[in-house]
Amino acid sequence: MPAEDDRGAVIEAAPVLFEIDDVRGDDPLLAVHGDARQVPLYASKFTTQRVVAPFKYSYGARLRGHQGVDQLAWVVDLLRTRPYSKSGWISLTAPGEVPDAVPCLTGLAFRLRGGHLVMTAAFRSQNAYTSYLNYLPLRDVQREVARDLRTACGPMRVFVDVPHVYVADAAKVATILHAMPHVA
Repeated sequence: MPAEDDRGAVIEAAPVLFEIDDVRGDDPLLAVHGDARQVPLYASKFTTQRVVAPFKYSYGARLRGHQGVDQLAWVVDLLRTRPYSKSGWISLTAPGEVPDAVPCLTGLAFRLRGGHLVMTAAFRSQNAYTSYLNYLPLRDVQREVARDLRTACGPMRVFVDVPHVYVADAAKVATILHAMPHVA
């Protein structure tokens, strides 16, 4: 039975944790099924400090000026000082936020392991159909931190507490899944 959301009925799944070795805009699956027109819009949500319509919040503001802190600079300084640290977590939420403006991406963690920068993205909720539109600019954030630390990017780990698909997009998702090669 679909759950309800501000934008319509959704099909929710169990929480997931997965790892992506590389995130690239030229991925063949995105070339066929992605919406290239949306990529710059979603990238702007991560790069500008103002809210860009139709979004209700700016990840750029939360990364660069959340409660007066440039959190990316903070995590770079932390990992320069303590490269072994597990404390490179930054929050993208604040207590008492307006409920309809709580971001889907709630936190990022950065760790240096094996000469690479590993990043974990924690989402409270995520539309599986359009998730790539967040993963592409997130990889750019990871690249920026890695560049500042003079190291290579490692994998991006993603945790999603409530992955979902809008019922209105279910047929499109089924088409994509049907076109995917089956893994034995």
